[in-house]
Amino acid sequence: MSFFRFWQSLKDAANGIYYAFCHEQNFRLQIVIGIAVLLSAFILDIRTHEKIVILLLITWVLSLELLNTAIEKFLDLLKPRLHTHVATIKDIMAAVVLISSVGACLIGCIIFEPYLVELLVG
Repeated sequence: MSFFRFWQSLKDAANGIYYAFCHEQNFRLQIVIGIAVLLSAFILDIRTHEKIVILLLITWVLSLELLNTAIEKFLDLLKPRLHTHVATIKDIMAAVVLISSVGACLIGCIIFEPYLVELLVG
């Protein structure tokens, strides 16, 4: 694998992230929330393994949102021929992102709860 090809792959990936950031409101919101959660993790000085879990969850949700966006764009090409199935697949993909986001939020609450209680009760 050449350096040029690797560099081009990185630029292509950055273009995909940029596209999603510019065109997908949920992706922007998830990035803002992810940054806020990461900052909170460092401010509250949570344990390293908990930071790793949080980073993995943020990465997981953002990756699923990108996958959802890619599948939606692909399905838009098929829409005239497979109208009812396209809507169902889009709904299922939205549910995938929702479930992963809710799960990440619940896990985050479990991780942050003792630190927030200590901060508030102190």
